[in-house]
Order: sequence, then structure tokens, then C-alpha cells
Amino acid sequence: MDQDLISKKELLEICGISYGQLYRWKRKDLIPEEWFIKKSTFTGQETFFPKTRIIERIEKIKNMKGDLSLDDLANMLSPNLTELVLERNDLKEREIVSDVTLDFYIALHGNSEKFIFEEILFLYVLDKMFKSGKIGFEEGKIVLKLLKDQYSKFKGKNCELIFFRKLGISSCCLVTQIGDIYFEDHVKLIETLNISESIEELKIKMV
Repeated sequence: MDQDLISKKELLEICGISYGQLYRWKRKDLIPEEWFIKKSTFTGQETFFPKTRIIERIEKIKNMKGDLSLDDLANMLSPNLTELVLERNDLKEREIVSDVTLDFYIALHGNSEKFIFEEILFLYVLDKMFKSGKIGFEEGKIVLKLLKDQYSKFKGKNCELIFFRKLGISSCCLVTQIGDIYFEDHVKLIETLNISESIEELKIKMV
């Protein structure tokens, strides 16, 4: 689960922005705090970023800031998700969740016309896993129970969902540290899904 990182110096050169712009965008919450990764190097401590995500975000800011103020951009890219509520039709119209996944969720938890952000996140993650074809409905129940029981402990943290099987028995977990994970023999890694990336994708779809 290692990610490709880019140093702050390289980022400023590649994107053609200044140190001041970068940290002004950070203060406006245009760039998430957790993307600023401190690492020790032979020259001391340096700041690194997830390369693909930070470059994509900076290009988006540069392309849009001519038409929008920084505050408008911040509201779009970093909305207060805890206050957002969407109706069932909204989820379908914005292509956040498929009918199949919605029906699966409603069969388990009862009919609902409105969904808070946390429910939408769980549905979105589940939908991505169903669409990949890597898990079925029974395994979806395992994923959903994990998210409902444990996700609250990871709010505000960069975490990943790991789904695996051993001798035909499925299980999953949430982890915060990004690095190599080694399983015992006969464990097959089925899927790893970054929750923070899913949240960033949802921000765009929900505003």
C-alpha cells in the first residue's frame, strides 16, 4: 500500500507555484492537512505529498481559481460534509450509488429517503467493491458491519479498508498506517480501498 510521494520542492517546480500559494491553499482547506506528510531525510525533516492526488488537486485549483474566489473553491473542494444530507434520488442522479447497492442496503437497514454523509460514504465504498466484482452480497454485509462498527474511530485519519480471504473464509479490517502488510500463508488479499480517496471523490459528486 505504499504510495508514490513527491517532495515539496519538486511539487513547487513541477506545478509552477510558490511556497506562499501552497500554504495559503492549505489554510483555506483546499488541500487536506493529511496530504502534508513529514519524513526524515539525510538533510533533516522534509514535507512530502501523495504525488498523483496533490498534482491533480493543484491543477484543478489553478484551472478554476480564475472564475471562483478561494472561499468558493474551498466550499466546493472541502465542504462541511457532516451537514450534507441527500435523498435517494440524488444518490442515483449524481451516480454516487447504484440501485443494486441501495436495494441491498435498504433490505438490511430498512427503507429511507434521506441519507447522512456517513451512510453515503459506506454506500459509496460498498458500491465500488460490488462493481469491481471482487466481493458478493454476503461479503458486503461483512464490509458494512465493519464500517458501521469501527469507522467512527478513524474519522479525520487517512485509513484504508483491506479485504482478504483465507481458505474461502472472508474478512476485512481498517488500518491507518500506510505501508507494507504481510499476511500468513494461504491468505489472499482481495481488495485495498483508501477511505480518504473515496471521501475526496464524494466531495466532487455531492456539491
